[in-house]
Amino acid sequence: MAKIRIKLVKSIIGRKKDQIDTVKALGLKKLNSIVEQDDTPQIRGMISKVSFLLEVEEI
Repeated sequence: MAKIRIKLVKSIIGRKKDQIDTVKALGLKKLNSIVEQDDTPQIRGMISKVSFLLEVEEI
């Protein structure tokens, strides 16, 4: 299974609740935090929903 590295590069302060919930569901807590997730359609969908807040790298 391929992995992707996700980094939170913009703040979630002042964002809509569903966007904040999506970022937290990805496992990101603070600004500049990084998580590695499996590359699944569900994770890709979550990334596309808040892509303007994230930096994504395939590993």
